Amino acid sequence: MVVGSGAREHALAWRLAQSPGLTELHAAPGNPGIAALGRCHPVRPEDAEGLLSLAVTIGADLVVIGPEAPLVAGVADELRVNGIPVFGPGADAARIEGSKSFAKDVMRAAGIPIPETLSVARAPCVVKADGLASGKGVFVCDTAEELEDALRAVTAFGGDFVIEELLEGEEVSLFALSDGRRVVPFGAAQDFKRIGDGDIGPNTGGMGAYSPVPWFDRAEELVASIHQPVIDELARRGSPFIGVLFAGLMLTADGPKVLEFNARFGDPETQVLMPRLEGDLLQLLFACAVGDLSGSSARLGDDAAVTIVLAAPDYPARSDFAGAEISGIAAAEATGALVFHGGTAVRNGTVVTNGGRILSVTATGPTVSEARDRAYLAVDLISFDGVQYRRDIARA
Repeated sequence: MVVGSGAREHALAWRLAQSPGLTELHAAPGNPGIAALGRCHPVRPEDAEGLLSLAVTIGADLVVIGPEAPLVAGVADELRVNGIPVFGPGADAARIEGSKSFAKDVMRAAGIPIPETLSVARAPCVVKADGLASGKGVFVCDTAEELEDALRAVTAFGGDFVIEELLEGEEVSLFALSDGRRVVPFGAAQDFKRIGDGDIGPNTGGMGAYSPVPWFDRAEELVASIHQPVIDELARRGSPFIGVLFAGLMLTADGPKVLEFNARFGDPETQVLMPRLEGDLLQLLFACAVGDLSGSSARLGDDAAVTIVLAAPDYPARSDFAGAEISGIAAAEATGALVFHGGTAVRNGTVVTNGGRILSVTATGPTVSEARDRAYLAVDLISFDGVQYRRDIARA
């Protein structure tokens, strides 16, 4: 049973559906793309009691929780205490994403290199909401005016915030699976957070991604020196992390530093990692859930993958663009591209918009450049009122 309704969950469901060990695929609540692969149920991701009831009813052997909010809310704990194997950390371990201050405390204890925390807000700096913000709670401030805007915006989220030094370098998303003790590297990707070409405009949940990252070849080394110590520290605190630990790294002149940890797969990074994965995803996730990753490994193929996110016209200011008819999905898929549904619904038999990030179009190829060309070829076949997307994803 896959919990969630976004393009990340569609990509996970698509890959899980290819497992020879799968007998039934369910989703809560799922989306129109996932509905083509299995059965969707109208249960909200944060409804722990509803998910437990559904899991018992369908006889779920494994529950895979996609989004961060139900993890931080403790949905995995509710399922586990009732004997259901879950891929996803409990609430205590999910605080690595749910609280920036908690994450910093863990990282300091584990000896992980992190940006310096500033006691005074002065540009240049980075302002971060302490809690969950759907990928929109980080503000890079080069000027005093940007800092003022950021402080207003972060205050609107409620709760605390942190101020950090502004680091220079390339960002990389690095993933590792964990069974609570062991870690298995799960590849790297680079995503594009800002809404506009050339990395301008506000941050979003992610406008595209590519993998592999040609100039990044330190995945195994950094998983051993960054992810493993954090897994060890959480276990030492009695909060074993079971799931995927996602490190947002900045590769600076002084070495890699961790900008943040996430307690789940990335979106849109999942949409480029799943097509590259070789082997059985279901077995990997189940091994994590039952606490035994020994002897397991995750191999990514040599082909590259590129994802382009098609977003609503007012995104990221609004994420409720509903009812606009989407055309061209079948034509895009006919090119060989994958179209993962993120914010869609079906009305009178027609797929329509229903969110902020509407679709993720993914293509593969021998090189990042070829995968990029194929992805944009497919993107150009899809349309809905006001569609916007970046045209510089994975551009060399």
